[in-house]
Amino acid sequence: MIIRVKVTPKAAKDEVLGQMEDGTWKVKVTAVPEKGKANEAVCELFAAYFKVPITRVSIVSGQTSPFKHVRIHK
Repeated sequence: MIIRVKVTPKAAKDEVLGQMEDGTWKVKVTAVPEKGKANEAVCELFAAYFKVPITRVSIVSGQTSPFKHVRIHK
């Protein structure tokens, strides 16, 4: 499955806030948006949330944007 995600970096804690009305998932990560650190944190967060190995989660678009498309292989 591919989900649309709105990421807020440099947050107080890592958390999945849920889906907005348009179906976009909203998440916060403590990582900074430098050198892919926030992207890595997003993948780790969704791997834990969906209970899949991190190797099954990848960002398919939006690497430098707060809006991303994340693929999760269940």
